[in-house]
Amino acid sequence: MNSVQVAAGGLTDAELLRGFEHGTLEGGAFHHAEHIRVAWLYLGELEPVEALDRYVANIKEFARINGAPEKYHETITWAYLLLIRERLEPGETWEEFVERNGDLMDWQDSILARYYSPELLGSEVARQRFVFPDRLG
Repeated sequence: MNSVQVAAGGLTDAELLRGFEHGTLEGGAFHHAEHIRVAWLYLGELEPVEALDRYVANIKEFARINGAPEKYHETITWAYLLLIRERLEPGETWEEFVERNGDLMDWQDSILARYYSPELLGSEVARQRFVFPDRLG
């Protein structure tokens, strides 16, 4: 994995992954950009199914350790991982990925609104298990 210093949080890739996987990052230091970066790192190193399994297990544990297990949302997690996977370019740096994919980095105006109605994404069913989009995008 690339251990280049990255502006978001000033952590290297290795430091970010270690903190995420061991639950030593404070929840307040793990924002949307860090979620995307960890998923990007996993998808760059692992087969997609393995990356998804590892990310889901670790994000659930991270939420539990930080006292917020209810924050885990299956559909949001899977949808972002699938979008990131679709957009990966071989050999691309994190900075290049961010430059090309600003829409993935915007949590307030989420790209998922193009694919999911607020009712579906806000449902308990979508929170508990992955559901396919109800919009064409």
